[in-house]
Amino acid sequence: MGAATRKKVQRKFKIRGYTLKVETLDEILSFLSHFQDAEDEAIDLLLDELENESLKSSILDKESVHRVVSLLLEAEAAVEETPGAISTRSALRIVDAFLMSKFCYDPIKKIFYENTGRLAIHGDASAKSALYRNRFLLLFQRLSRDQHFSKPAFDTEMSHFGSCEISPIQSLIGQTGKRWVMGVISQLEDGHFFLEDLTASVEINLSNAKITTGFFSENTIIVAEGEMLLDGIFQVSTCGFPPLEDRDESLASLSGLDFFGGGTLTREETLRLAGLEKKAVNDMFVILSDVWLDNEETMGKLATVLDGYENVEVVPSLFIFMGNFCSHPCNLSFHSFSSLRLQFGKLGQMIASHPRLKEHSQFLFIPGPDDAGPSTVLPRCALPNYLTEEFKKYIPNAIFSSNPCRIKFYTQEIVLFRQDLLYRMRRSCLVPPSPEETSDPFEHLVATITHQSHLCPLPLSVQPIIWNYDHCLHLYPNPHTIVLGDRSEQKAFKYTGIMCFNPGSFSNESTFVAYRPCSQEVELSAL
Repeated sequence: MGAATRKKVQRKFKIRGYTLKVETLDEILSFLSHFQDAEDEAIDLLLDELENESLKSSILDKESVHRVVSLLLEAEAAVEETPGAISTRSALRIVDAFLMSKFCYDPIKKIFYENTGRLAIHGDASAKSALYRNRFLLLFQRLSRDQHFSKPAFDTEMSHFGSCEISPIQSLIGQTGKRWVMGVISQLEDGHFFLEDLTASVEINLSNAKITTGFFSENTIIVAEGEMLLDGIFQVSTCGFPPLEDRDESLASLSGLDFFGGGTLTREETLRLAGLEKKAVNDMFVILSDVWLDNEETMGKLATVLDGYENVEVVPSLFIFMGNFCSHPCNLSFHSFSSLRLQFGKLGQMIASHPRLKEHSQFLFIPGPDDAGPSTVLPRCALPNYLTEEFKKYIPNAIFSSNPCRIKFYTQEIVLFRQDLLYRMRRSCLVPPSPEETSDPFEHLVATITHQSHLCPLPLSVQPIIWNYDHCLHLYPNPHTIVLGDRSEQKAFKYTGIMCFNPGSFSNESTFVAYRPCSQEVELSAL
């Protein structure tokens, strides 16, 4: 092994926080000699596996590395006939919502900082107010970089032309003329809606407002133009959601912080992964939502789908099953958990009877809103082990994750969310959606969640959220793809470069989606 390889190994391990002893470096170089054509992938795989080890120190000794290397070489010998398996699996990283780091914005220093304390599931009252403050500040710092809403550099008549500087709500008192404000819509009194920011609140009248695309409901953050009336009500003439920001601009402002949870990458690693991603034209994800395991017709349709993919030339890299996994809500009146456990076992048998899928594909399960769990609050934890034990006997490598859940595939960031959101957002609207740009409800929904940078901007009374884990539902910076599992009609819509789609209900409509991440190609499929 040359000096260049030695430097590369030392650099990559240093990035991950490891220090190498001389004999440890020799052990790693010996391991890399087996993968001369794929050194980078082998190093990344070794690092990923070391993260799962319980190491005593960041200074790696030979024994710790040798243990991991031996396992990897055994696995390589077992899959020698399929050399692409290692790189494909290491390229796919699934992030559980409860393992995501929490970042908060400091408006004084104008930087994000990581919350390093332990996050309690049952937060105190301050956690609820912090939820709203963090949402507001996230969008406010994004808006402050927008050229139309930034403060003019020089106070001249020319600089005011086309400028929409945001005024604090507190400053509206005694002011006349048009003003731009930003705040969250809240109902502080029955039947009366207010706009709140960090300084004050003011009652608003939206009856004559011209609005942009999206669902304007309580709890959404808006930018509004209007003027104060004599009775103290802010008459809104124009309002819309805070404008979106290009993903690259957002990343540049984060100074390398990992909001997504898939790990930070150097520029060289990003370029290398982007090159590998372009070559991964055969990688495909198959996504099904509402897979009722207690329904014979659904299981028959699922067998047809699996049979079809078993016989294709290149099998899908990943099957994503989204809940609900039972045709009846798993609430306090549900008493068939043992039966559902057996149904998962039957599903495992069905998949195991397709040897190519079992060997080459991965299987990810995300709970639905009516599945078994501690409560209906978001984010939802993975399905209980009691239900999945029988399944794991047949498919031991299956992954059971949270809802929402995130996937890092090479450089692509994909967010998966299973919630019947469209119907509930439409029910919560304060004003009818604007038909000016589109009349498609799904397109209105996509515009709402992307501009709000949040998967579920509903009032907490409609959809409870764990206060300390609201950051798990943030969409910032913009991901490449958002999968919204919903009972509504199957749809796909690309909005400002973000691919959003709904696979539809597999049990009711027999619909599902085949997605190719390298090209962002969505195949709306049905039986």
